[in-house]
Amino acid sequence: MSVAPVEIEQSDTDSVVVPDKPWVTIVWNDPVNLMSYVAFVFQKHFGYPREKATRLMTDVHEKGKAVVSSGTREEMERDVEAMHGYGLWATMQHDE
Repeated sequence: MSVAPVEIEQSDTDSVVVPDKPWVTIVWNDPVNLMSYVAFVFQKHFGYPREKATRLMTDVHEKGKAVVSSGTREEMERDVEAMHGYGLWATMQHDE
């Protein structure tokens, strides 16, 4: 009795699955908008409570920027566009 060779499928070890990093929207400090207006925008657009909106606005003012939202690329594109509509300077990038 002879045994036929069996082919074994091997997985491709060169392809590593890397989890998709979320995207973030960053609002940057500018010399034009009042701090109260920036906090108002965060409350209105994102639905943040006054305390969170004020904390984020303080980060924008004191640190020069704040991450205001995170999610898919498409969601962050919408948020950046909305921030521009309110007259705020915003960009998006992969979360670090």
